[in-house]
Amino acid sequence: MDADALAKAFVEHYYTTFDASRAGLANLYQDSSMLTFEGQKIQGAQNIVAKLTSLPFQQCQHSITTVDCQPSGPAGGMLVFVSGNLQVSGEQHALKFSQMFHLMPTPQGSFYVFNDIFRLNYA
Repeated sequence: MDADALAKAFVEHYYTTFDASRAGLANLYQDSSMLTFEGQKIQGAQNIVAKLTSLPFQQCQHSITTVDCQPSGPAGGMLVFVSGNLQVSGEQHALKFSQMFHLMPTPQGSFYVFNDIFRLNYA
């Protein structure tokens, strides 16, 4: 699978899981993973999932506009940059967001999220 196809498959899996059950994202992170969410740094899979599941809304729907990716370093990592819209249940207007993932390979041949940076884009 080429890098673009891998990035698109990851993005589809991540946001489908996020929208259905954020707790299901736990297996995409490891103890060394870090999330920066609107400037707040959180380390470790358990803490990251705790943050994501504590967000002040029950349901949301991501609509992806762009996915860009680049290979990253000799270890076989990949940078994935996503932009799109986030529709939160009960809100009239969608929010624009950007998110960057640094994916690293696992010994089993899959990838995990080493770095994750999320920002809402305000006009």
